[in-house]
Amino acid sequence: MEAVDVRYPIGKFQAKESYLPQEVTAFIQRIESLPLKLVNAVSSLNDAQLDTPYRDGGWTVRQVIHHMADSHSNAYIRIKWTLTEESPIIKAYDEKQWAETPETSLPIFLSLNVLQALHAKMVALAKSIPHESLSKKFIHPESKKEVRLDQLLGTYAWHGEHHLAHITSLKEQKGWL
Repeated sequence: MEAVDVRYPIGKFQAKESYLPQEVTAFIQRIESLPLKLVNAVSSLNDAQLDTPYRDGGWTVRQVIHHMADSHSNAYIRIKWTLTEESPIIKAYDEKQWAETPETSLPIFLSLNVLQALHAKMVALAKSIPHESLSKKFIHPESKKEVRLDQLLGTYAWHGEHHLAHITSLKEQKGWL
């Protein structure tokens, strides 16, 4: 049996060329359910546990939570750009440096609140997008790849669960259940 790569506890995301309406609906449901799952996963953790890296050389649980708020904020803005502009070139950011800015040491409830509000807005917006508009694309400036909205929704359904698994795997490993 192969060992699980702790960096990718649920595996890496592999986008398909396009997605069926029911697949997109499932992505949206996963995005919608993430904030509560995240709150449930971290509500019992103390500061020492929140400041524990999920793997050697990895981010702390606190940094992961703040990263998710930053990353999902960027995703929401990318959706809005793609819906309102023709194949926009998005703004890239250095997620590793963002995870080390001073506010990432603040209490996690700030980012949990951001995620709750942001996901409510993202879900409402995503549910309103006609299926034919999910083929609209943005361009990533570094890779020059075109990314469809349905692929972005799939990516962020995975992204939330990916980081949630970092936290739940650490809790299991440490016996913090």
